[in-house]
Amino acid sequence: MKRKAEDEPAEEPLRKKPPRGLNGSSHFREGLLQQASEYHDQYLISEPYQHGVIHNLLDSQLLRKVRTEIQDNLSFTPKETDIYKIYQSGDLANLDGLEDSSLKRLPSLLTLRDTLYSAAFRDFLSTVTGSGPLSGKKTDMAINVYTPSCHLLCHDDVIGSRRVSYILYLTDPDRPWKPEWGGALRLYPTIVHKDKDGKEVKVPSPDYSGSIPPAFNQLSFFAVQPGESFHDVEEVYAKQKDSKEADDESDEARVRMAISGWYHIPQQGEDGFVKGLEESLAERSSLHQLQGSGDQYDKPLPAVRQYDNNDSRREEGEEKTGGEDEDPLTQEDLEFLLKYMAPTYLTPDTLESVSATFGDECSICLEEFLSSKFSTSLKANIEKQESEILPSTSEDIEKAGPWGVARPPHKHRFLFQQASGTESAGDSVDSPIQELLCNLLPSRAFRKWLQLATGLTLSSHDLLARRFRRGKDYTLATGYTGDESQLEIVLSITPSSGWSGDEDPGVKDGNSGAKQAEIAAESNDKELSKEQIPNAEEGKDKEPPKDQVSSIEDGKDKEPPKDQVPDAEEGKDKEPAKDQIPDTEEAGFGGYIAYMASDDADDASSDTGSNDGVEVPLDLSTGGRASKPSTQKPKPKLNKADPAVYQAATDEEDDGVLFSIQPSWNTLGLVLRDKGVMRFTKYVSCKARGDRWDVLGEFGVIFGDDGNDGSSGVEGDKEEDEEAERLVSSQQPEMTFEHTESETEIESSESD
Repeated sequence: MKRKAEDEPAEEPLRKKPPRGLNGSSHFREGLLQQASEYHDQYLISEPYQHGVIHNLLDSQLLRKVRTEIQDNLSFTPKETDIYKIYQSGDLANLDGLEDSSLKRLPSLLTLRDTLYSAAFRDFLSTVTGSGPLSGKKTDMAINVYTPSCHLLCHDDVIGSRRVSYILYLTDPDRPWKPEWGGALRLYPTIVHKDKDGKEVKVPSPDYSGSIPPAFNQLSFFAVQPGESFHDVEEVYAKQKDSKEADDESDEARVRMAISGWYHIPQQGEDGFVKGLEESLAERSSLHQLQGSGDQYDKPLPAVRQYDNNDSRREEGEEKTGGEDEDPLTQEDLEFLLKYMAPTYLTPDTLESVSATFGDECSICLEEFLSSKFSTSLKANIEKQESEILPSTSEDIEKAGPWGVARPPHKHRFLFQQASGTESAGDSVDSPIQELLCNLLPSRAFRKWLQLATGLTLSSHDLLARRFRRGKDYTLATGYTGDESQLEIVLSITPSSGWSGDEDPGVKDGNSGAKQAEIAAESNDKELSKEQIPNAEEGKDKEPPKDQVSSIEDGKDKEPPKDQVPDAEEGKDKEPAKDQIPDTEEAGFGGYIAYMASDDADDASSDTGSNDGVEVPLDLSTGGRASKPSTQKPKPKLNKADPAVYQAATDEEDDGVLFSIQPSWNTLGLVLRDKGVMRFTKYVSCKARGDRWDVLGEFGVIFGDDGNDGSSGVEGDKEEDEEAERLVSSQQPEMTFEHTESETEIESSESD
C-alpha cells in the first residue's frame, strides 16, 4: 500500500503566515529602496515636524487589484466617536486567521500587507525616519473610507508600542482627488513653553501649518513623537447644492479610501526588543493627559468665582440670617430677572413643576427661556457676527475682537468669551453676550432662581460663552473629576435652523414670548439602511454565508466577533462608498452636546490600534434624538490600556447617553453631573447652516452631611407667591398662562 502523499498529491495550502523577512522589493517603484538617504535628508528638514511623503510608492497595477478586491469583497462599518467619523474595515492583521477559500479572494491585499511589513521596507523606513528598528511580527493596519462629512480630529497617535504612523492612499486612480474636496492630512506645529521648574513643555497650536492632500499610490508617514506628532484628517466636504461641478465630481466621487496603520517597536523575540519600553511609552501618551485635570497652558483656564454671601441691599453691619438665599424671589429679584428671562419661568407654579421634574430626572430642557425683547437683541447681535468674516488665524482672531481661541486642539477648539470683569447688574457692558456673562448669570437673583428650579444650594460659578465654527470646532470627551456633583447649564443660542431635522427648531411663533417648561421627547432612532453601507449586515450576530470571507481567532474556526475581521461578499462590483454615502440631510451636522457614562473594555490590556474615543449612538449623530434627559446613574470606569477608549453599547445595552442637547435657539439645559460622567461637543460639520453658539455654566453644589444639598426647595409663603405672580403677569399682558397646564405639560413630557 502506497503512502497517501504518493497516491494522491495534496494541494499546496495557501501560505497564511508568510515570513516577514522576505525582501518584497519587487512590488516597489524601481530604485525606491536605494533612495533611503535622499528621503532621509528631506525628512530632516520637513515642517512643522519631521514627516515624509513618497509618491508612486508601489506598482500601480498591484494597488488597482487591491482596490478591486476591496470593492468586491469587503464590507465597512460606520463608526463615529467624539474624535472621528469614518467607515472602517476590520483589522487586516486578522487576515492570517482567514480560511484558504477566503484568502484566495484577497491575494493582492495579502501581498500588499506583506510587502509593507517586509524586512526590506521596514529597514528603508527605519533609515528614513531614524526611528530605530521596526517590528515585522506585529502588524497594525485597517482600511478607512472617508465620505462627505467624515473627519478625524487632532491627536498625536501615541498609544502603546507605536513607532511610525503611515497612510497609503487608495483613491480612485482614474479620477484624481481635488484638494478642495478636503480629506487632507494636516500637521500641527507645537509651541514650546517652560514650566516653573524650567522644563520644556510642547503644546500644539490651534492652527495647522502643514497640509498633505490625498493622491493615489501616495504614502505619508512620520515617527510617532509624544506631545509633538499632532495631526488630523480634514473633513471631506460635500458638494454644494449650487456647485457647477460635473455629475462625476459629486459626493460619490469624494471617496477617500486609504490603508492606515502603524509600525511598532520590536516585540519579544525580535531583534531590537527592549524590555519595559512599551510601558514607558504608554505613560507619555497625550491621551492620558486628556483625562487629567487640565494644564496651565490650556485656554480657557477655569475662572471659578465664589458667590458673595453678603447681601448688597443690607444696611452696613447687618448680618445675613440663615436660609435667606432660599427665600422665594423678591420683587426686586423679579424686576431684575424680567429684563432677561421669559415671565413664564418666574411664576411659582412653573418653578415648582421644573423643580419636581429636575428632582426626578436630574436634567431638564426649557425652551424659549430668554425674554422676547432680550432674545431679539441677542439674536441680532449673533447674526451680525456670523455675517462678518473672521480672520484666518487664531492669533489674528484674538487681536481683532473679544473672542479667544480654545486650545490645545487635542482637547478642544472653539471661540470663547469669559466675563469682562464688570459683574454688577448696574454696570454697562458692550454686547448681549457680555450681559449674560456679567449681569444675568452671575447675579444673586439668578442664583436664587437656579436653586428654586433645581432644589440645590449653589456655592460658585464658572461661565463661558462659546462659538463653534463650522468645519473647525469641537470639544473631545473628558470626565468630571470633582468629588461632589456639580450643576451645569447650557444656554443654547444658535440662531441657524435645521440642526436636528426641524426647519426652524427652538423658534415658535416668531417672538411670541416664553414657552412653558418642557422636556423634549425622544425621536425615533434612525439607522443607516443597507443601501447606504456597502455589503453591510444589519448589526445582528449571525453565522456568515458560506461564500463570505471566514474568520479565524486563535487558530480556531468560529463565528467572527463584530468589527474584528473583514467581511466579504462576492459579485459586488462597485465603489465602496457609492451606496454608502448617507444623504446630506440625514448624516447630521454635529454640534450636539452629549453627557455619557464611561465603561472600560472587557480586555483592559488590549491595544486597538486606533484612537477610538467615545462611541456615538447613530440617532444622536444624525440629529434623530432630541434633547434627552435620563435618570441613569453613571458608572465611571477607566480603561487601563487606553483612557480614550470606551466600550460601545450593544443592541441589548443602554447606549450610555445620559443627556444630550442639539443646537437650538433660546433653550436652557440643566443637568446635575456626577463624577466620571463624560461630556463632549461634537465637531461641527462644514455643511451646517451656521455656527453653534451657547453659554456654558458650571455651578458648585453644597451637600449636607446627610447627602441632602440643604436647600429648602420651592415652597414659600403663599402671599409672597401671589405677589410674585401678579408682578410677572403685569409683564406679559399679551400672554394667557395657566399653571395647571404648565404642570401637565411637564408631567406628560416625562412619560415620553
